[in-house]
Amino acid sequence: MAEPSPAQAAAFGDYQLEIYLAGLSGTVPALPMDFANLEARAAKALPDTVLSYVAGGAGDERTQRVNVAAFGAWGLVPRMFVGAATRDLSVNLCGLSLPSPLLMAPIGVIGLCAQDGKGDLAAAEAAAHTGVPMIASTLSMSPMEEVASAMGATPGFFQLYTPTDRELAESFVHRAEKAGFKAIVVTLDTWLPGWRPRDLSTSNFPMLRGHCLANYTSDPVFRSRLGGAPEHDTAGVVALWVRIFGHPLKWDDLPWLRSITDLPLIVKGICHRDDARQAKDFGVDAIYCSNHGGRQANGGLPALDCLPDVVEGAGGLPVLFDSGVRSGADVVKAVALGATAVGIGRPYVYGLALGGANGIVHVLRSVLAEADLTMAVDGYPTLADLNPQCLRPVLVG
Repeated sequence: MAEPSPAQAAAFGDYQLEIYLAGLSGTVPALPMDFANLEARAAKALPDTVLSYVAGGAGDERTQRVNVAAFGAWGLVPRMFVGAATRDLSVNLCGLSLPSPLLMAPIGVIGLCAQDGKGDLAAAEAAAHTGVPMIASTLSMSPMEEVASAMGATPGFFQLYTPTDRELAESFVHRAEKAGFKAIVVTLDTWLPGWRPRDLSTSNFPMLRGHCLANYTSDPVFRSRLGGAPEHDTAGVVALWVRIFGHPLKWDDLPWLRSITDLPLIVKGICHRDDARQAKDFGVDAIYCSNHGGRQANGGLPALDCLPDVVEGAGGLPVLFDSGVRSGADVVKAVALGATAVGIGRPYVYGLALGGANGIVHVLRSVLAEADLTMAVDGYPTLADLNPQCLRPVLVG
């Protein structure tokens, strides 16, 4: 295990020193340091309708729960006499040099999780501050151009919900290119909403109330489809959105998607080896293993259990991963199982709900600090030192 040079190492673990040193003058963290308390406090801060959308999953939410539990089934094997005084968490993803494998996964209602309705911009600001890329959702309270601008020098990705209208899809992609996004992430499993009892019990679906549609109302193709209705006509906007939102993609659509952009193309929602292999054959640049955090379909496998097969099928392409990630230790385990980059979702939403952009920064820095310190204590100086042989099944609860 070769140690990186000090110049290569980002001392993410130093965040704990900042906290301890601040404690000497009586300052303690304003936000929780663990996910359970973060979630509990955010549940009191968020409106019930927003909380149900963010925290809820499909069906009885079993898949959501096993996504989280799957990480506990693996333990990292400590290695000694390694001297991991510095760690290198940097990765190369689709030609981008990133300081860590951490990403902010796309969250369609992140805008509503801020009191001012500008949560997309707050997340972008947190990306600018931390260097953690944000995958900006099609469903946004702010137009993609404003979100991209707020990211500063940190690269951002644009997540595309492919509409049935190809001209609109191409407009979204070309706007994302012009705005400076560095990749297009096409979500495959959300062309219609899954069965979500929490949302159904409140009869609440934010987009049907006109929320998170700024990328549509700011788009010239979408506006041309309104048939003369004004952009502020919420009923007209929503009616059009319902008609064109989701296209159930087939393999025949992939060459078209590949043809409309020179940006790296990443396909999200892949959980089967053969799907990963075929997507590679169609020319995608990376595979994103995810089951949408258990929000779309209940009764499935934990996404983490699918990851090794997806990595094998990807045949050397980078593999992104999310679903169930709650901590820095989870990030380390996902990398050991083959992920190049690892997205978190609900943790940073809860940070936003409690502390705005600064709350997201706190969550991101906490996750990175734990990942860094876990690698230090367990003797893994670089991400390249992590592989499936570093993990063992945990046989006790």
